[in-house]
Amino acid sequence: MSVKVNITDNQKKVKLPTGTRLLIRKSCIATLKMEEFEDSAEVNVLLVNDETIQSMNKQFRQIDASTDVLSFPLGVDGNYDTNPETGAKMLGDIVISVEHALAQANLYGHGLEREISFLTVHSMLHLLGYDHEKGGLEKTIMREKEERVLDALGLAINKL
Repeated sequence: MSVKVNITDNQKKVKLPTGTRLLIRKSCIATLKMEEFEDSAEVNVLLVNDETIQSMNKQFRQIDASTDVLSFPLGVDGNYDTNPETGAKMLGDIVISVEHALAQANLYGHGLEREISFLTVHSMLHLLGYDHEKGGLEKTIMREKEERVLDALGLAINKL
């Protein structure tokens, strides 16, 4: 399995800690490994400010508020378009508000890196078809998977 993670930092308000891009890549790969995704894959990660994510949230979800992360899956029921040049499955786009992530990291008492990793894993699960919006069992399963990946990355809650 090869995984291409395209990361674009379009925000200037928060200086990313050294190693953040590598951690985002590791978070994507760890999620795919946990899910036993064996194909090559491509993911786009866009880092933005609160103003940009609020605009996107309003445009795509009709919610006029900032949020921490948005997921734009390209697949349906495990079927993904394939990049004709690489043969990789195109999973979709992840948009993270770094400002929102920093505020949440401070609120929960852990580092920005852990929060960005959590949001990346959370969004990757959405790209793979998981949905916590309905609550119940699916929300519980998603949370357990998030924690399993973070634990594998050495970022479990009890460690930070």
